[in-house]
Amino acid sequence: MKPSISPQDHARVLAEGVDIPQQRPSFGLPLPEVGICGKTVWVRLPEGLIPFAARLEVNLAAEVRGIHMSRMEEVIAGLYDREFSDLRDYGVQLGREMMARQGANRGRVRLSGQLPLIRTAMVSNRQSVDSIAISLDLKLAKQGEELESVAVFGVGVTHITACPCTQAYNQTLFRKEGDACPLPTHSQRSQTTLSMQSTGFAPSIPELLACLEEALHVTQDLLKRTDEAQLVYTSHSQPQFAEDAVREVARRAGERFGKVLPPETLVVIDSLSLESIHIHDVCCRLETSLAEIVRHL
Repeated sequence: MKPSISPQDHARVLAEGVDIPQQRPSFGLPLPEVGICGKTVWVRLPEGLIPFAARLEVNLAAEVRGIHMSRMEEVIAGLYDREFSDLRDYGVQLGREMMARQGANRGRVRLSGQLPLIRTAMVSNRQSVDSIAISLDLKLAKQGEELESVAVFGVGVTHITACPCTQAYNQTLFRKEGDACPLPTHSQRSQTTLSMQSTGFAPSIPELLACLEEALHVTQDLLKRTDEAQLVYTSHSQPQFAEDAVREVARRAGERFGKVLPPETLVVIDSLSLESIHIHDVCCRLETSLAEIVRHL
């Protein structure tokens, strides 16, 4: 299909026309975050070409009416063929270039998606191709010629929780002397995310994942009957509320990072329990400093 407007006409209009986003606004108020959202970006990581949902924003000066959206898309397109060692490297480069193209001195890059994870079943040793949730909230600011960045990086897993309340009731109701098998209770599919802030040294995906896996009964897709029996037995032998899940993940984060990260490091843990016998779900969130967690160890 041929263009219906000639290149000469396009060139004339671009030369004579007004750059609308560069106009002065009717009310000269600076805007801290303006950008695009609902965008999928594709990032070449060691795990492969991975899609992430993106929200990209810059600050807008009081004398500028709007951003140039196409310039953000040009930055995304320019990074498509490049390879990055991790998602934070991609976020910094994306933020740096979009700020430069928009003439901004602050930017924010938010990315969320999933990475593949190969797990081995506890009993059968079968390999299961699973996924973990990954999120990045990166804030950037120009300080002279330098670009400062603060990243909150998160890893999330799916796990099973068994309710301690019903189990304790059944133990009183039905327990026979010498019976060591955990009694029935209702169990839930749960999702818990551990996010940590960094300005320099940053926890790796395996380190964050280890905190979650040590604290929770993590599930996987490929389970033979022997694996299912073991996972159900273990989760019912060590039942957890959503509150227990959050506290135990916090404990593991404090033990692992307490001596290697600054005390003021932000730690955010979110847990969602998809209740099986209730219509509602249960949520629990902790947002605190690493020092506060270490203080309770």
